[in-house]
Amino acid sequence: MGLALVVVGVALAIGSFLGLAAGLEGERVDTVIMRAVDMLMAFPSILLALAIVSALGSGLLNTMIAIGISAIPRFTRIMRASVLGLKTQEFIEAARAAGASDLYIARAHLLPNALAPVIVFAALLMADAVSIAAGLGFLGMGVQPPMAEWGAMLSEGRVYMRVAAHVVAFPGLAIMLMVLGFNLVGAGLRDALDVCLAD
Repeated sequence: MGLALVVVGVALAIGSFLGLAAGLEGERVDTVIMRAVDMLMAFPSILLALAIVSALGSGLLNTMIAIGISAIPRFTRIMRASVLGLKTQEFIEAARAAGASDLYIARAHLLPNALAPVIVFAALLMADAVSIAAGLGFLGMGVQPPMAEWGAMLSEGRVYMRVAAHVVAFPGLAIMLMVLGFNLVGAGLRDALDVCLAD
């Protein structure tokens, strides 16, 4: 859970900055950022994380880097879409007419109003981060012993499934409950903030 919190927090910050820059700056900046995002999104998250961990090596830090890099493009796209929708609103035009700079408009108007869908998606992505970390741990490419990790516990316990099923059942149940909990939190936030996510 700590891994998911850190990874999603860092990916949210970087992705929000890139999405804000892509939506606010000119067409050239938008094209460069979004083509890079499209390249990363061409791969499924688990395969991209697996490729990054294969290149960097296993371990906690490399697992966090791999999951974070696979999450940044999605935050970038959501923030960019929000900014593009808000840029044409009357309150932004009024701020421009009053002489506000682009930096002030981004900080005072665009960012606070565009964060709602990003926050909802962050809660949903926590579940994805937990399952990707567990998948990498199961394959032996995630967090390494002596640190406890549910995917690694599943991998080690599958040998004893016939004689001691609880060795596999409890880590699997923990992963399932964690993913379900984050999905329910994300759904609740979506309803509370009245956000429509299209990914």
